[in-house]
Amino acid sequence: FSVGYSAVALNHVIDFKEKKQEIIKPVSPSELFPSLPIVQGTSKRIKVLTRLTLVVSDPSHCNLLRSTSVNIRLYDIIAVFPKTEKLFHIACTTLDVDLVCINVTEKLPFYFRRPPVNMAIDRGIYFELLYTPAIKDSTMRRYTISNAISLMQICKGKNIVISSAAERPLELRGPYDVANLGLLFGLSESEAKAAVSTNCRATMLHGETRKSACGVVYTVKKPRKVEEEETTLPACKKAKTQA
Repeated sequence: FSVGYSAVALNHVIDFKEKKQEIIKPVSPSELFPSLPIVQGTSKRIKVLTRLTLVVSDPSHCNLLRSTSVNIRLYDIIAVFPKTEKLFHIACTTLDVDLVCINVTEKLPFYFRRPPVNMAIDRGIYFELLYTPAIKDSTMRRYTISNAISLMQICKGKNIVISSAAERPLELRGPYDVANLGLLFGLSESEAKAAVSTNCRATMLHGETRKSACGVVYTVKKPRKVEEEETTLPACKKAKTQA
C-alpha cells in the first residue's frame, strides 16, 4: 500500500508434484489484518483479494479445475501454471481460469504458438509475467526477458499482467518502476502501464464473471468532444463564445 497499489492478491499455490495437496478455503483478509491499511494518497482502504495458483505438469491435474469444487469458487482469481506445451494449449483453450502464468526462471521447453494465445485473448484470459526473479538473479533476469519477448512476438503486447509474487517487502516495486521493467519485456509504454493497471482490473472482473456464472458490466464515462459541446450550446451562448 505504501508504494501506490490499491489492491493486492494473497496467493495460495498448489503444486501437484508434492503429495497430499488439496484445495482449502481461502483465508479471509479479516483474519490476517484486524484493520486494512489506507492506500497512500487516498482515504480508501486497500482491497485484499484471494488467489489460487495451480502448478500443473500432467493433463490429469486439470480435472480439478473442470470440477465444480466449492472451495475453488471461493477464490477471487484462479491462475494456472502449465509446465508443458500441451498443458499451455489446454489452459488457453478450455480451462476456466483468469490467468495463465509464464515461466520466467528457466528456459521454456516449448515455443508459444499463435492459435492458443489468440484463443486465450478472445476468452478474456490474461498472461502473467513475474518481475521478482528478474531483480534477484542475473541468470533469471535473462530468462525473464527472453521468455517475455517470445510471448510478446505472438500476443503483440495484449492481455499481459506483470506481478511480483513477492514474499518479502524488499522484493516489491512501485507501479511506475514495474511499468519501466515492462519496456524491457518488449511492451510499449501504453502496454506496460496497462499491465499494472487496467489489465489487472480486467482480470479481477473476469474472476467475478467466473464466480457469478453470469457477467459483470462496468461503465466508463466517455469524454465529450469540443465539436459536440459546441453543437449542444444554445444560440445565445454560441454567439458569446464565438465573439
